[in-house]
Amino acid sequence: MTSRTAIVTGGGGTLGLAIGAALIRDGWHVVLWDIDPHLHEAARTVGAAARVVDITEPAACAHGLIEDGPIGALIHCAGIGQIVPFDQLDRELWDRFMTVNLTAPVFLTQAALPSMLEGGAVIMVASVSGIRAGFGRVGYGTSKAAMIHLARQLAVELAPRGITCNAIAPGPVEGPLAAGSHPPEQVADYVATIPQGRYAQPQEIAETAAFLASPRASHITGQCLAVDGGYLAAGVGVTQARAYAQAPP
Repeated sequence: MTSRTAIVTGGGGTLGLAIGAALIRDGWHVVLWDIDPHLHEAARTVGAAARVVDITEPAACAHGLIEDGPIGALIHCAGIGQIVPFDQLDRELWDRFMTVNLTAPVFLTQAALPSMLEGGAVIMVASVSGIRAGFGRVGYGTSKAAMIHLARQLAVELAPRGITCNAIAPGPVEGPLAAGSHPPEQVADYVATIPQGRYAQPQEIAETAAFLASPRASHITGQCLAVDGGYLAAGVGVTQARAYAQAPP
């Protein structure tokens, strides 16, 4: 992985900025991509370059790839999420989930291949909702499940080009997005179910992305790594385990 430019889509968000900062620390030249017109201000806070672009627009993406290449890492962090009960999910929102969370990463990766002639890493920032079902996540969770399988498919097809492809499945992450969309009862439900008893910090997801983008992960491909405090591993008994651990010997 000798090309040292990393593109992070959704780079203006809390998680995208954290990933960009971790990559910069590791020596990457980072270009944050986002639709947010204030992206340049956010990018300056971590020392990254910025490109205001809509990842669902192929022509704009192609232009950006030419200007920002050669590319050594492509991190798909852009996405939309919304809790919508199944009987209220309309076609327009379903299509939007699929367009942003799945179709855009497919064709952006495809368009980036000529800029990744020296190999590199493709990373999908998916979600535990793509592995474990939950209320109101038919659109979001299904798109993230497809994203995880996309990583496996690309791992097979891109390995001969020296490109790895993996997915990260974060659980809930501290930040404005969670604060604005997770009501108190949902927070309590998550905390009660996560063995570590807390949301992830953005830096914890970012460190995982930086590792998967590095030569240290050169033989890891086609995997989905959950960064979730044990959420996916847990069944019944989380509350009992905490009580047992806190009980006197």
